[in-house]
Amino acid sequence: MTLEKTLLSLAALFGLFACAEAQKVSIKETTTGIDFLLRGKEVLTYQTATLTVPEGVKKEFRKSGFIHPLKSPSGEVLTRIQPPDHYHHLGIWGPWTKTKVKGREVDFWNLGDGKGRVDFDHIISQTSKGNIAEVVVRQNHTDLLAPNGPQVAIEEDLGIRVQSADKGRYLVDYTTTISTPLSTTIMLEAYRYGGGIGYRATEVWNQGNSTILTSEGYNRTNADGTGGKWVMVHGVSGAKEGKSGILFLSYPENRAHPEPMRVWPVDANGGKENVYIEFCPIRYEPWEIEPGKKYTLKYRMVVFDGTLTDEEAEQYWEAFAKKL
Repeated sequence: MTLEKTLLSLAALFGLFACAEAQKVSIKETTTGIDFLLRGKEVLTYQTATLTVPEGVKKEFRKSGFIHPLKSPSGEVLTRIQPPDHYHHLGIWGPWTKTKVKGREVDFWNLGDGKGRVDFDHIISQTSKGNIAEVVVRQNHTDLLAPNGPQVAIEEDLGIRVQSADKGRYLVDYTTTISTPLSTTIMLEAYRYGGGIGYRATEVWNQGNSTILTSEGYNRTNADGTGGKWVMVHGVSGAKEGKSGILFLSYPENRAHPEPMRVWPVDANGGKENVYIEFCPIRYEPWEIEPGKKYTLKYRMVVFDGTLTDEEAEQYWEAFAKKL
Protein backbone atom coordinates (compact mmCIF):
# COMPACT_ATOMS: atom_id res chain seq x y z
CA MET A 1 0.00 0.00 0.00
CA THR A 2 1.32 3.39 -0.93
CA LEU A 3 1.91 6.05 1.68
CA GLU A 4 -0.93 8.11 0.22
CA LYS A 5 -3.42 5.22 0.53
CA THR A 6 -2.22 4.48 4.06
CA LEU A 7 -2.78 8.08 5.11
CA LEU A 8 -6.26 8.08 3.54
CA SER A 9 -7.17 4.86 5.35
CA LEU A 10 -5.95 6.26 8.66
CA ALA A 11 -7.88 9.49 8.08
CA ALA A 12 -11.06 7.53 7.39
CA LEU A 13 -10.50 5.43 10.51
CA PHE A 14 -9.91 8.47 12.67
CA GLY A 15 -13.04 10.02 11.14
CA LEU A 16 -15.10 7.03 12.21
CA PHE A 17 -13.68 7.24 15.73
CA ALA A 18 -14.43 10.97 15.88
CA CYS A 19 -17.99 10.40 14.65
CA ALA A 20 -18.58 7.67 17.23
CA GLU A 21 -17.20 9.87 19.99
CA ALA A 22 -19.42 12.76 18.86
CA GLN A 23 -22.51 10.57 19.29
CA LYS A 24 -21.47 8.95 22.58
CA VAL A 25 -23.98 8.92 25.44
CA SER A 26 -22.80 8.15 28.96
CA ILE A 27 -24.15 8.06 32.53
CA LYS A 28 -22.69 9.66 35.63
CA GLU A 29 -24.03 9.12 39.15
CA THR A 30 -23.81 12.01 41.60
CA THR A 31 -24.92 12.49 45.19
CA THR A 32 -28.21 13.99 43.99
CA GLY A 33 -29.04 12.23 40.75
CA ILE A 34 -28.18 10.40 37.56
CA ASP A 35 -26.76 12.54 34.76
CA PHE A 36 -26.95 11.60 31.09
CA LEU A 37 -24.18 13.13 28.99
CA LEU A 38 -24.20 13.55 25.23
CA ARG A 39 -20.82 14.33 23.67
CA GLY A 40 -19.53 14.84 27.20
CA LYS A 41 -22.14 17.47 28.11
CA GLU A 42 -25.04 16.93 30.52
CA VAL A 43 -28.41 16.90 28.78
CA LEU A 44 -30.70 15.25 31.33
CA THR A 45 -30.73 14.57 35.07
CA TYR A 46 -32.97 12.17 36.97
CA GLN A 47 -33.29 13.33 40.58
CA THR A 48 -32.58 10.61 43.17
CA ALA A 49 -32.02 12.78 46.26
CA THR A 50 -34.93 14.48 47.99
CA LEU A 51 -34.99 18.07 46.81
CA THR A 52 -35.49 20.70 49.48
CA VAL A 53 -38.02 23.51 49.18
CA PRO A 54 -37.65 27.30 49.58
CA GLU A 55 -38.01 28.71 53.07
CA GLY A 56 -41.64 29.08 54.08
CA VAL A 57 -42.91 26.36 51.71
CA LYS A 58 -44.58 23.27 53.16
CA LYS A 59 -42.12 20.41 53.67
CA GLU A 60 -44.54 18.05 51.90
CA PHE A 61 -43.31 19.53 48.62
CA ARG A 62 -39.82 18.06 49.09
CA LYS A 63 -39.43 15.47 46.37
CA SER A 64 -37.26 13.01 44.44
CA GLY A 65 -38.04 10.94 41.35
CA PHE A 66 -38.35 13.36 38.40
CA ILE A 67 -36.39 14.64 35.41
CA HIS A 68 -34.77 18.07 35.70
CA PRO A 69 -33.00 19.66 34.08
CA LEU A 70 -33.68 18.45 30.58
CA LYS A 71 -31.63 20.50 28.16
CA SER A 72 -31.68 21.10 24.45
CA PRO A 73 -28.66 19.78 22.48
CA SER A 74 -27.00 23.20 22.81
CA GLY A 75 -27.56 23.29 26.59
CA GLU A 76 -30.75 25.36 26.92
CA VAL A 77 -32.76 24.29 30.01
CA LEU A 78 -36.28 23.36 28.86
CA THR A 79 -37.82 22.19 32.17
CA ARG A 80 -38.84 23.96 35.36
CA ILE A 81 -39.37 22.76 38.93
CA GLN A 82 -41.16 24.14 41.99
CA PRO A 83 -42.74 27.19 40.33
CA PRO A 84 -44.44 29.34 42.98
CA ASP A 85 -47.81 28.81 41.28
CA HIS A 86 -47.49 24.99 41.48
CA TYR A 87 -44.76 23.81 43.83
CA HIS A 88 -45.59 20.19 42.95
CA HIS A 89 -44.68 20.72 39.27
CA LEU A 90 -41.34 19.02 38.75
CA GLY A 91 -39.90 19.11 35.24
CA ILE A 92 -40.97 15.83 33.65
CA TRP A 93 -42.88 13.41 35.86
CA GLY A 94 -46.19 11.51 36.05
CA PRO A 95 -47.92 10.74 39.37
CA TRP A 96 -51.57 9.73 39.58
CA THR A 97 -54.12 12.14 41.03
CA LYS A 98 -57.55 10.77 41.92
CA THR A 99 -56.70 7.27 43.14
CA LYS A 100 -58.91 4.93 45.14
CA VAL A 101 -57.08 2.57 47.51
CA LYS A 102 -59.45 0.27 49.42
CA GLY A 103 -62.19 2.85 48.90
CA ARG A 104 -60.12 5.78 50.17
CA GLU A 105 -59.05 8.66 47.94
CA VAL A 106 -55.28 9.04 47.67
CA ASP A 107 -53.67 11.87 45.70
CA PHE A 108 -50.09 11.18 44.61
CA TRP A 109 -49.91 14.39 42.53
CA ASN A 110 -50.80 17.33 44.78
CA LEU A 111 -48.13 16.84 47.42
CA GLY A 112 -49.29 19.65 49.67
CA ASP A 113 -52.34 17.80 50.98
CA GLY A 114 -50.15 15.08 52.51
CA LYS A 115 -52.23 12.16 51.20
CA GLY A 116 -49.67 10.54 48.94
CA ARG A 117 -46.35 11.01 47.17
CA VAL A 118 -43.97 9.38 44.68
CA ASP A 119 -40.24 9.05 45.34
CA PHE A 120 -37.15 7.35 43.98
CA ASP A 121 -36.35 4.10 45.80
CA HIS A 122 -33.41 2.39 44.09
CA ILE A 123 -31.63 1.79 40.79
CA ILE A 124 -32.61 -1.50 39.17
CA SER A 125 -30.15 -1.41 36.28
CA GLN A 126 -28.04 0.88 34.14
CA THR A 127 -26.22 0.40 30.85
CA SER A 128 -24.16 2.58 28.57
CA LYS A 129 -22.82 1.58 25.17
CA GLY A 130 -21.98 3.79 22.22
CA ASN A 131 -24.76 6.23 21.41
CA ILE A 132 -27.27 4.76 23.89
CA ALA A 133 -27.46 4.87 27.69
CA GLU A 134 -30.30 3.66 29.92
CA VAL A 135 -31.24 3.49 33.56
CA VAL A 136 -34.20 1.71 35.15
CA VAL A 137 -35.28 2.87 38.61
CA ARG A 138 -37.95 1.92 41.11
CA GLN A 139 -40.31 4.67 42.23
CA ASN A 140 -42.67 4.04 45.13
CA HIS A 141 -46.13 5.60 45.24
CA THR A 142 -46.79 5.82 48.96
CA ASP A 143 -50.23 6.05 50.57
CA LEU A 144 -49.40 8.32 53.51
CA LEU A 145 -52.73 7.99 55.33
CA ALA A 146 -53.13 4.21 55.23
CA PRO A 147 -54.83 2.87 58.40
CA ASN A 148 -51.70 1.11 59.65
CA GLY A 149 -49.26 3.80 58.61
CA PRO A 150 -47.72 4.80 55.28
CA GLN A 151 -47.62 1.96 52.76
CA VAL A 152 -46.54 1.54 49.15
CA ALA A 153 -49.67 1.30 47.03
CA ILE A 154 -48.07 1.35 43.57
CA GLU A 155 -44.62 0.20 42.51
CA GLU A 156 -43.30 1.83 39.36
CA ASP A 157 -40.32 0.72 37.30
CA LEU A 158 -39.29 3.72 35.23
CA GLY A 159 -36.90 3.34 32.32
CA ILE A 160 -35.09 6.40 30.95
CA ARG A 161 -33.11 5.79 27.75
CA VAL A 162 -31.13 8.47 25.95
CA GLN A 163 -29.93 8.06 22.38
CA SER A 164 -28.22 10.44 20.00
CA ALA A 165 -30.07 11.21 16.77
CA ASP A 166 -29.51 12.96 13.47
CA LYS A 167 -29.29 16.74 12.99
CA GLY A 168 -27.73 17.10 16.45
CA ARG A 169 -30.96 16.05 18.18
CA TYR A 170 -31.37 13.34 20.79
CA LEU A 171 -34.12 10.94 21.87
CA VAL A 172 -35.38 10.10 25.36
CA ASP A 173 -37.49 6.98 25.85
CA TYR A 174 -39.63 7.19 29.01
CA THR A 175 -41.17 3.81 29.84
CA THR A 176 -43.24 3.38 32.98
CA THR A 177 -44.51 0.02 34.29
CA ILE A 178 -46.81 0.06 37.30
CA SER A 179 -48.20 -2.64 39.57
CA THR A 180 -49.61 -2.87 43.07
CA PRO A 181 -48.12 -4.94 45.88
CA LEU A 182 -51.50 -4.85 47.63
CA SER A 183 -53.99 -7.71 47.55
CA THR A 184 -56.82 -5.45 46.41
CA THR A 185 -57.52 -3.55 43.20
CA ILE A 186 -56.49 0.10 42.87
CA MET A 187 -58.69 2.41 40.82
CA LEU A 188 -57.14 5.29 38.89
CA GLU A 189 -60.19 7.49 38.47
CA ALA A 190 -60.89 9.55 35.37
CA TYR A 191 -59.49 13.08 35.71
CA ARG A 192 -57.81 15.73 33.56
CA TYR A 193 -54.49 15.31 35.42
CA GLY A 194 -52.71 12.10 36.29
CA GLY A 195 -50.15 9.55 35.20
CA GLY A 196 -48.76 9.32 31.71
CA ILE A 197 -46.06 11.93 31.29
CA GLY A 198 -46.32 15.56 32.36
CA TYR A 199 -44.10 18.47 31.32
CA ARG A 200 -43.72 21.88 32.97
CA ALA A 201 -41.72 24.02 30.57
CA THR A 202 -39.15 26.70 31.22
CA GLU A 203 -40.50 29.88 32.79
CA VAL A 204 -39.25 31.81 29.75
CA TRP A 205 -42.11 30.49 27.62
CA ASN A 206 -45.63 31.88 27.40
CA GLN A 207 -48.30 32.18 24.71
CA GLY A 208 -46.38 34.96 22.99
CA ASN A 209 -43.06 33.22 22.39
CA SER A 210 -43.85 29.50 22.23
CA THR A 211 -45.96 27.14 20.16
CA ILE A 212 -47.89 23.94 20.89
CA LEU A 213 -49.04 21.67 18.07
CA THR A 214 -50.57 18.17 18.10
CA SER A 215 -50.62 15.41 15.49
CA GLU A 216 -54.27 16.24 14.81
CA GLY A 217 -53.51 19.88 14.06
CA TYR A 218 -54.69 21.36 17.36
CA ASN A 219 -52.84 24.20 19.09
CA ARG A 220 -52.77 25.82 22.51
CA THR A 221 -56.25 27.31 22.04
CA ASN A 222 -58.06 24.03 21.32
CA ALA A 223 -55.77 21.06 22.10
CA ASP A 224 -56.88 20.48 25.70
CA GLY A 225 -58.87 17.28 26.01
CA THR A 226 -58.11 16.06 22.50
CA GLY A 227 -56.27 12.85 21.67
CA GLY A 228 -53.14 12.56 19.61
CA LYS A 229 -50.12 10.54 18.56
CA TRP A 230 -47.74 13.37 19.33
CA VAL A 231 -47.55 16.88 20.71
CA MET A 232 -44.75 19.32 19.96
CA VAL A 233 -43.73 22.21 22.19
CA HIS A 234 -41.09 24.75 21.19
CA GLY A 235 -40.23 28.34 21.94
CA VAL A 236 -37.65 31.05 22.04
CA SER A 237 -34.24 30.13 23.46
CA GLY A 238 -30.63 31.22 23.61
CA ALA A 239 -29.59 28.59 21.07
CA LYS A 240 -27.93 30.00 17.95
CA GLU A 241 -31.06 28.96 16.01
CA GLY A 242 -33.17 31.12 18.33
CA LYS A 243 -35.55 28.30 19.29
CA SER A 244 -35.56 24.94 21.09
CA GLY A 245 -38.20 22.36 21.85
CA ILE A 246 -39.43 18.84 22.59
CA LEU A 247 -41.61 16.51 20.54
CA PHE A 248 -43.55 14.08 22.76
CA LEU A 249 -44.62 10.77 21.19
CA SER A 250 -47.24 8.35 22.55
CA TYR A 251 -46.81 4.66 21.75
CA PRO A 252 -49.77 3.14 19.83
CA GLU A 253 -50.28 0.39 22.44
CA ASN A 254 -50.65 2.90 25.27
CA ARG A 255 -53.98 2.92 27.01
CA ALA A 256 -56.58 5.19 25.35
CA HIS A 257 -54.35 5.86 22.32
CA PRO A 258 -54.56 8.28 20.48
CA GLU A 259 -53.86 9.51 23.97
CA PRO A 260 -55.88 12.31 25.59
CA MET A 261 -53.96 15.42 26.61
CA ARG A 262 -54.05 18.14 29.18
CA VAL A 263 -52.82 21.37 27.61
CA TRP A 264 -52.94 24.63 29.54
CA PRO A 265 -54.91 27.28 27.62
CA VAL A 266 -53.54 30.72 26.78
CA ASP A 267 -55.08 32.36 29.85
CA ALA A 268 -53.71 29.81 32.34
CA ASN A 269 -51.51 31.22 35.08
CA GLY A 270 -52.51 34.74 34.14
CA GLY A 271 -50.89 34.29 30.73
CA LYS A 272 -47.40 34.03 32.22
CA GLU A 273 -45.03 31.04 32.50
CA ASN A 274 -47.95 28.94 31.35
CA VAL A 275 -46.64 26.13 29.16
CA TYR A 276 -47.78 22.80 30.55
CA ILE A 277 -48.71 19.65 28.61
CA GLU A 278 -49.45 16.07 29.60
CA PHE A 279 -50.41 12.79 27.99
CA CYS A 280 -53.19 11.64 30.34
CA PRO A 281 -54.46 8.07 29.72
CA ILE A 282 -57.17 8.34 32.41
CA ARG A 283 -58.61 11.65 31.22
CA TYR A 284 -61.99 10.14 30.28
CA GLU A 285 -62.07 6.60 31.61
CA PRO A 286 -60.88 5.09 34.91
CA TRP A 287 -58.17 2.44 34.94
CA GLU A 288 -58.34 -0.59 37.22
CA ILE A 289 -54.96 -1.85 38.46
CA GLU A 290 -55.33 -5.47 39.52
CA PRO A 291 -52.98 -7.30 41.91
CA GLY A 292 -50.41 -9.49 40.20
CA LYS A 293 -50.53 -7.60 36.89
CA LYS A 294 -48.17 -5.08 35.29
CA TYR A 295 -49.26 -2.15 33.14
CA THR A 296 -46.90 -0.27 30.81
CA LEU A 297 -46.95 3.13 29.11
CA LYS A 298 -44.26 4.13 26.61
CA TYR A 299 -43.29 7.61 25.49
CA ARG A 300 -40.46 9.12 23.49
CA MET A 301 -39.16 12.68 23.47
CA VAL A 302 -37.26 14.19 20.56
CA VAL A 303 -35.22 17.09 21.91
CA PHE A 304 -34.03 19.71 19.44
CA ASP A 305 -32.73 23.18 18.77
CA GLY A 306 -34.21 25.23 15.96
CA THR A 307 -37.43 23.89 14.49
CA LEU A 308 -38.90 20.52 13.60
CA THR A 309 -41.49 20.19 10.83
CA ASP A 310 -44.85 18.43 11.06
CA GLU A 311 -43.58 15.92 8.49
CA GLU A 312 -40.52 15.17 10.62
CA ALA A 313 -42.72 14.77 13.70
CA GLU A 314 -44.84 12.22 11.86
CA GLN A 315 -41.73 10.34 10.71
CA TYR A 316 -40.37 10.22 14.26
CA TRP A 317 -43.69 8.83 15.50
CA GLU A 318 -43.83 6.18 12.79
CA ALA A 319 -40.29 5.06 13.62
CA PHE A 320 -41.15 4.92 17.33
CA ALA A 321 -44.38 2.97 16.66
CA LYS A 322 -42.52 0.35 14.63
CA LYS A 323 -39.40 0.01 16.77
CA LEU A 324 -40.68 -0.99 20.20
